[in-house]
Amino acid sequence: MAAGGGGSCDPLAPAGVPCAFSPERHAYFALASTDGHLRVWETANNRLHQEYVPSAHLSGTCTCLAWAPPRLQAKESHQRKKRKSEAIGTGDQIDLLALGTAVGSILLYSTVKGELHSKLVGGGHDNRVNCIQWHQDSGCLYSCSDDKHIVEWNTRACKVKCKWKGDNSSVTSLCISPDGKMLLSAGRTIKLWVLETKEIYRHFTGHATPVSSLMFTTIRPPNESQPFDGITGLYFLSGAVHDRLLNVWQVRSENKEKNAVISFTLTDEPVYIDLTLSENKEEPVKLAVVCRDGQVHLFEHVLNGHCKKPLTSNCTIQIATPGKGKKSTPKPIPILAAGFCSDKMSLLLVYGNWFQPTMERVALNSREPRMCLVRDISNCWAPKVETAITKVRTPVMNSEAKVLVPGIPGHHAAIKPPLPSTEEVESKRKLGGNEVSIEERLGAMDIDTKRGKDDLLQTSSFPVLLTQGLESNDFEMLNKVLQTRNLNLIKKTVLRIPLHAVIPLLQELTKRLQGHPNSAVLMVQWLKCVLTVHASYLSTLPDLVHQLGTLYQLMESRVKTFQKLSHLHGKLILLVTQVSASEKTKGMTSLGQKAKLVYEEESSEEESDDEIADKDSDDNWDEDEEEKESTKDEDTEEENEEDNEAEENGGDRDVASEKELNGDSDLDPENESEEE
Repeated sequence: MAAGGGGSCDPLAPAGVPCAFSPERHAYFALASTDGHLRVWETANNRLHQEYVPSAHLSGTCTCLAWAPPRLQAKESHQRKKRKSEAIGTGDQIDLLALGTAVGSILLYSTVKGELHSKLVGGGHDNRVNCIQWHQDSGCLYSCSDDKHIVEWNTRACKVKCKWKGDNSSVTSLCISPDGKMLLSAGRTIKLWVLETKEIYRHFTGHATPVSSLMFTTIRPPNESQPFDGITGLYFLSGAVHDRLLNVWQVRSENKEKNAVISFTLTDEPVYIDLTLSENKEEPVKLAVVCRDGQVHLFEHVLNGHCKKPLTSNCTIQIATPGKGKKSTPKPIPILAAGFCSDKMSLLLVYGNWFQPTMERVALNSREPRMCLVRDISNCWAPKVETAITKVRTPVMNSEAKVLVPGIPGHHAAIKPPLPSTEEVESKRKLGGNEVSIEERLGAMDIDTKRGKDDLLQTSSFPVLLTQGLESNDFEMLNKVLQTRNLNLIKKTVLRIPLHAVIPLLQELTKRLQGHPNSAVLMVQWLKCVLTVHASYLSTLPDLVHQLGTLYQLMESRVKTFQKLSHLHGKLILLVTQVSASEKTKGMTSLGQKAKLVYEEESSEEESDDEIADKDSDDNWDEDEEEKESTKDEDTEEENEEDNEAEENGGDRDVASEKELNGDSDLDPENESEEE
């Protein structure tokens, strides 16, 4: 069973392309590559059996595939023998392969004829098909899509038999029960449907991300004493996108428990799962799970109810290159698929690149917890050195010719002067002349000496450096560009990068966002700019959800805690402000401080009466009274001036009273003259 994935153009990209083994003894292996081609390989001799290119392979790439079950193929072949007038296929059986596309259509391909058998369109899906499942008895086909619907197809009439809404979001995976009467569907939640009535029998919740794979693990329930209704007591497993746990569920009619009973721990998201079914309660289930990081994890467990702790793998298989020489280091080779052989003691591995995979049978040893197979696959797809050298021709260049370098059109490299020949250099050395200058030596190495570091970091070269760094995966070159803090420079760089570099740039930013917080702050500026500038281009990509899945999950996990942090931040601010305010008030109410200014709204006469009772010296009162009378005689014409003088005298008396309370003597003669 394959969990569909977009994959990358890199031939040694991590696993995740749609692929599946044929049901009869794994004789064939079908793989739908990212270039839109379907390739069928013979597993026995590792030979390409057939290659099919759909007419819409560029616009509607294959997103999932499924082989027809062997019973259905036998039934089809029996009918074809009876109806010789319908000479559709030759041979004893017809191996049908269903292909789901990114545009919503479904193709039925015949491996016997080597051509398209039929096409299922009209009234079906209008968006990406995520999963296809054949019914083992009726010959019907079930498909689910991003358009939230599940469709039941009549493959003989190539028409829609039934269509219903499966979820409020995309339906990503399907699985049919062993007796063929129930259907499992999954998006964000897992639902068990009764196929006759299209009603929901049970809900299961436990994955935070869309479910990518579903599979039943038992044919009959472990407890055989009770009568079997076809579904109660059966176990099934589920794997989700960006989830490192593979959950096992038990269908129970009497208990509506929604949690998983067993979990298996993985190193990455599962992309391909194969298992041996358990027919009784003593027989363990064997699982072979291929993860997106290219490793295979093997599990063996007896399904006997609930298990609290997640189970780790019994054995892990990895494949790597030999790494000949001192400089070359071993590199991991991704495993694309793994299937159990008929003896259940060996595993058929498919590894390498998707256009020339290598198939090998490996005997399982349960005693070894980890197996690392060293394989050299460099000869499979790399061109020979001799042929590569003979095809290279060096053009004869004129001195007036302009050489265009990658980057902005119109830029050209400076024509270098002809270098001194080796004879001239030798003659200079013999005659005792100067040695060849460093500039000439660098010129011989085709290095432009006039071009300094500052020129490399100009605005015009940033898009070129970024594109080259993404293509060559040069860490230092990417650091030079991505660690800039100039927002204007970031905008100009994002505007000028080619469109094919947008997705690799987003993937690089996603990697760096998971690093140090200081680095993440810079990456957010780049990410914001890329999403705003290239939003129209990104919206046209059919597999955008899969491309940006990691980034979305990363942002969602970080934003989850933002609300709690903001609440905590607000409470802390209130506490800190209250503490600081109380400290300020304590500091202000000290005994040694006096008010610098006192303002009272009562008249000046009442003020003087109050002051008389408080003062100890009668002499000071007489002096103040005389000053007040003199000022009143001088300014009797204007009432406004009276009030002003009264306020001033009141202030003077306050100053005098303060001095007397502090133990000061009478007013100095200098101050008296100034006031008069």
